[in-house]
Amino acid sequence: MSTLKPYRIILSGGGTGGHIYPAIAIANALKSKNPETEFLFVGAKDRMEMEKVPQAGYAIEGLWISGLQRQLTLKNGMFPLKVFSSLIKSRKIIRRFKPDIVIGTGGFASGPLLYAAAAKGIPTLIQEQNSYPGITNKLLSKKAKRICVAYEGLERFFPKDKIVITGNPVREDLLDVSQKRLRANTYFKLNPKKQTLLVLGGSLGARRINELIAEKCSFLEAKNIQVIWQCGKLYYEKYKDLEQHKHIQVHAFLNAMDLAYAAADIIISRAGASSVSELCIVGKPVLFIPSPNVAEDHQTKNAKAIVSKKAAILIKENNLKADFEPVFSELIASKEKQKTLSENIKTLALVNATKAIVKEVEQVLNA
Repeated sequence: MSTLKPYRIILSGGGTGGHIYPAIAIANALKSKNPETEFLFVGAKDRMEMEKVPQAGYAIEGLWISGLQRQLTLKNGMFPLKVFSSLIKSRKIIRRFKPDIVIGTGGFASGPLLYAAAAKGIPTLIQEQNSYPGITNKLLSKKAKRICVAYEGLERFFPKDKIVITGNPVREDLLDVSQKRLRANTYFKLNPKKQTLLVLGGSLGARRINELIAEKCSFLEAKNIQVIWQCGKLYYEKYKDLEQHKHIQVHAFLNAMDLAYAAADIIISRAGASSVSELCIVGKPVLFIPSPNVAEDHQTKNAKAIVSKKAAILIKENNLKADFEPVFSELIASKEKQKTLSENIKTLALVNATKAIVKEVEQVLNA
């Protein structure tokens, strides 16, 4: 990218950490190459991006937008009004900020913003994180200049000539977690002679995973497992008292994710796109419990894409009661199986995703 021209870039995405943190990673990488570039984020009002983006040092504006509910509800009746309102505001933002490019990382707000930008002839780039894209990105792809993806086979959904496999951006501090085991054990006050289970439910927490761990405290203790459990801020008050079990640590949020990954021997996780990308880089044995309550059931599809390479284990929520104990027992008893899963998932890691996406942004800007 030329350092002579201070580009103006809008990034839009949010709703969950899986959409926010990749957008911030892309902005940070672009800013490091051209400090004069001006950035504006556009998110959904009252969602976590309105807090997390300013914490990262960027300005953000919010749209009045949300997704369609699966059940018939009054909120769905407001959806057309929200879309119309968001399109009007998106046009005003674009007219005022005059971006050179608009980048969408998914989430409610990116739909109207990228649609409005493309209608104005402003180049757009989509960063599709999932193995099965939602309807919004399928529609937006027709006008996008470039679509950066993390999985093979997405020409089923997008114009083939626009697709570039880049991977999903992840935090830089995850690239060397294997060197941090001793520090991680000290940080979390762990017994180095025990296997450690890391439980992740995403930035907001996962109800069914939390219920599972609460139910299995005695089972995990009998297996001599110590647990680092990120239950999410919505659930912390409910589960914090389970720390009376000496082998369980309950956290609303994990600020030192690199050390949490470094400490883990086995990881239980949802299968959001960013989580999957991080887990490939971290290279630990993973048991995926996908959320069934997401658009197009994309978490199950993300997990299956990894499981098909013999690189992880998948248990669906409705099978946990029957399958969890036998599947988990087999995994912790077999160092060979742990080693195989670890080696296989590492081969799927795309460690230079952020750099690759920045390169595509540069090419679009200089076209």
